Amino acid sequence: MLEAFLYLHIVLMVFWLGGDLGVFYSSRYVIKPDLPPAARLTALKIMLGLDLGPKICLILFLPSGLTLISLDAHGGSLWGVKLLPWWLLVPLWIGAFAWVWLMWTDHHEPGEHPLVRRVDHAIRIAVIAGMAGAGVFTLVVSEPFGVTTDPKWLGAKVLLYAIAIAAGLGIRRTLKPFGPAFGAVMAGKPDTRVEATVTSSVNGCLPYVWVIWGSVLLAGLLGVAKPLANL
Repeated sequence: MLEAFLYLHIVLMVFWLGGDLGVFYSSRYVIKPDLPPAARLTALKIMLGLDLGPKICLILFLPSGLTLISLDAHGGSLWGVKLLPWWLLVPLWIGAFAWVWLMWTDHHEPGEHPLVRRVDHAIRIAVIAGMAGAGVFTLVVSEPFGVTTDPKWLGAKVLLYAIAIAAGLGIRRTLKPFGPAFGAVMAGKPDTRVEATVTSSVNGCLPYVWVIWGSVLLAGLLGVAKPLANL
């Protein structure tokens, strides 16, 4: 069982990064003003389609990682209860798929369900706070949750996951001007200002993209190397 969820965790990381690379590459064509509008719209559709994969992987990375902790807890417990027992994993996975549904709905029907987007945003803020808190706690406490194997690598990995989600929220904020500006391009009303808005909103996301890629790659390295762990 441990090997199966470890494989799933790795697959999610691969599709997360691979999909993000596709999104990045197609975005270069979305912002090309010398391309006809139809070509740029096609590039946008490809970009949005590819972006769905990383969004799903980001969400499922959480329950898959927590399942791995449950299956290999190294004696960890909280208030005398084994860390992440199976009966807690079941609602955790159900909640994760509910989160996927919220994201899926907002992705395919943007702007039509403001409540869905607000709930999704609230979940992300809660996960960022929870994961960041757990990560810092694991990094600074000598035996977090009673674990004696010095799991600082895991604390850093959890913290990197929170950073990746926060960077995703930064991308959302940066892309807000993109929709109206690209709509003007598709309506045949492009000008220098509109094109500048399209380009700056997409390119403004790049620092957040680098943060996400770096966080995922470093988290993967920590998961493999487990530096300083006493296993």
